[in-house]
Amino acid sequence: MKPTSEISALLNLIDDPDHDVFDTVSQKIIGYGKPIIANLENLWEHTTDELLQERIEVLIHRVHFSDLLREFDRWAKRSQPELIDGALMMARYNYPELPRDLIVAQFEQMRRNAWLELNYYLTPLETINVVNSIFYNYYKFEGHELQPGQNHYFFINQVLESKQGNSYSLALLYLSLSELLDIPVFAVDVPRQFLMGYFDSLQHFMQPDGETTRKIQFFIDPLNGMIYTQNDVDVYLSKLKVEKTDEMFEPLNNREAIQRCLNALRNNLDTEKEDYKIRELEDLIQLISRRNEERKDKDVGMSDV
Repeated sequence: MKPTSEISALLNLIDDPDHDVFDTVSQKIIGYGKPIIANLENLWEHTTDELLQERIEVLIHRVHFSDLLREFDRWAKRSQPELIDGALMMARYNYPELPRDLIVAQFEQMRRNAWLELNYYLTPLETINVVNSIFYNYYKFEGHELQPGQNHYFFINQVLESKQGNSYSLALLYLSLSELLDIPVFAVDVPRQFLMGYFDSLQHFMQPDGETTRKIQFFIDPLNGMIYTQNDVDVYLSKLKVEKTDEMFEPLNNREAIQRCLNALRNNLDTEKEDYKIRELEDLIQLISRRNEERKDKDVGMSDV
């Protein structure tokens, strides 16, 4: 951004010892958006003051996060936001300069390879076996149980590069692939797990109140593609001493899937060292939750017309 007298004055006040002054200056700088980052980086390079450098780094992060909030808001307002876009934005929380086109190109190649192996005559189980073969055998994605401190496993750019991920990031890739291939696989809200369900896309079951529900034919573990039956999941819930509810087996929409992944990332952070990240992720979670409820209310309103 071309320097102006106001920008120069603001940059000169970044190292002001008065925290109230710094907060006021920060808000004005953040208001300029991403174009101001070049000015901040130039200032960082031309100072040896560690405190000033630290404040500049904080400001750059805040500018990126403010931009990310706006992007997530636009995404969550869509009637049917694509999951791959949500996963990309989640990765940009940690990698703000992540090139979208590169990730999309890698993902499109995966989609094409899977599409070439599929046809309309496959059963649901055969279809998933094909996807699993591409995902876990050809691309060799490998899942790891969630561990504190291993937050890089949450971000799809890291997963695509290393072929390593946790159940959340691998599920986002798997679900995004299924979405583009028109395979009815959705995340479900089973406690302490991030499972996917293959839903019956043809047969709907009428309920007494006239509503329709979609039946899960089987479950898929994103860590390794293992198939579970409803009985397997029921036994798991029984061991946890968790009461089974219908809501656990409803398909999560893309907003809810991203929200659950952000929740898991927030809970995996170090509460002492990464407190500011926890607060930022909570802001994202609340934003998506609010937009999701607004969309549900809007859809209900339209159905009543």
